[in-house]
Amino acid sequence: MLSLKLVHLIERHSEQLARGLCEKLRRCDKTSDFLRVPSEELEAAAFEIYRHLGEWLLTKTESDIEVLYKEIGARRAAQGISIADWIWGIVLTKEHLWGFLQRESLLDRPFELYGELELLRLLDQFFDRAIYYGVLGYNEVSMQKAA
Repeated sequence: MLSLKLVHLIERHSEQLARGLCEKLRRCDKTSDFLRVPSEELEAAAFEIYRHLGEWLLTKTESDIEVLYKEIGARRAAQGISIADWIWGIVLTKEHLWGFLQRESLLDRPFELYGELELLRLLDQFFDRAIYYGVLGYNEVSMQKAA
């Protein structure tokens, strides 16, 4: 069973996570294009992921991820964010979350380890799909510009 305790922990700290991620995106050499995105927009997007993580992992379908991340990929392409910077931004989003979980996770009983492993598997799956569908949306805008 998924560790709902960890999901709720993430959701409770979503504002802090979003602010910290935005700072990383703006300081990282591999995501310098994100300086083109208004701070409020970037923080709102990060907050949305972290605040509603339980929904994304437990109730949203792959189709839901496709719709949102195609839109996000297209928006980032229109903003002039390179595909490399955008993908690294997703990688940083996941790494930032993992770092938080490592610092904050307190396993009370050995059986909670399974829940934590399941959470990590679902997070990987979510972020992998976010990258895939984001690239599809990004490519659609890029092809339109080239035509």
